Amino acid sequence: MDWRSVKFDWNRVRAFLVTAEEGSFSAAARALGMAQPTLGRQVGALEEELGVVLFERVGRGLTLTQSGLELVEHARAMGDAAASVAVTASGQSQAIEGSVRITATEVTSAFILPAIVAKLRSAQPAIEVEILATNAVRDLRRREADIAIRAARPTDPDLIARKLMNDTAELYASQSYLKRVGELSSPEKLSRAEFVGFNENEPFLDGLNARGLTLSARNFPVLCGQHLVQWELVKQGAGVGVMISRVGDAEPLVRRAAPWFPSFDFEVWLVAHRELNKSRRLRIVFDWLTDEFRRLQGAYSKTDR
Repeated sequence: MDWRSVKFDWNRVRAFLVTAEEGSFSAAARALGMAQPTLGRQVGALEEELGVVLFERVGRGLTLTQSGLELVEHARAMGDAAASVAVTASGQSQAIEGSVRITATEVTSAFILPAIVAKLRSAQPAIEVEILATNAVRDLRRREADIAIRAARPTDPDLIARKLMNDTAELYASQSYLKRVGELSSPEKLSRAEFVGFNENEPFLDGLNARGLTLSARNFPVLCGQHLVQWELVKQGAGVGVMISRVGDAEPLVRRAAPWFPSFDFEVWLVAHRELNKSRRLRIVFDWLTDEFRRLQGAYSKTDR
């Protein structure tokens, strides 16, 4: 291969690839943790180097040109290869020190992980922990995180998964809200309640209606994409909201809005890339999380709910 003919910068290819996947410069800049003008300059420099236009503006977003469509799959292959190099290099580390990045939902990150991570840091002070609190699924193959705590078993064969527990979520409302609207003692009454929903609310609405309710968008006068903000809204009486049972049952400002309503049952899985089993520090954290979540499940199962 004539390496002298390869003149473009991988960082510019990465900027192009992430922009293509995210759909805008602003979203890509957030994903990469850089300033939007810097990312725009990198994409512009790549276009100049290659002599092609890669994007066209459509409204407030971007769409790939024909040249961009032809190049994006090659860029994606380069991204996967770069991620594989990073994963393999990380997997060879045998030191019980260094950083481990854990991704989990906002609720898990706020209410469950702090005590577990504090104990881990006490036992393994050389291990540094970074928590990515997000409800979006992070790509472990691209090293967006080392370990993930998810509500579903992964299907990717390059990932290993360990089931941690079965868990539940319930509908909750504040004492003040229930005092104002009365007991939500039937599907008809619950169908007239106000709910705190998500920005992309159709799955939540459809899931509630599949359990016998007759809700519409008008039942959701308050929407928020951040679950922790939703929970504060519920506690302050803005309406009915959903929360995992162990958190909701422990909160004195709320109670189950409709104890007769079916629980939301789900599984909790611990996920990592297969190559990361070669890293002692990641193996320690993976096993630590397993033990602590299972201990937590056992303790919660013994309490009166």
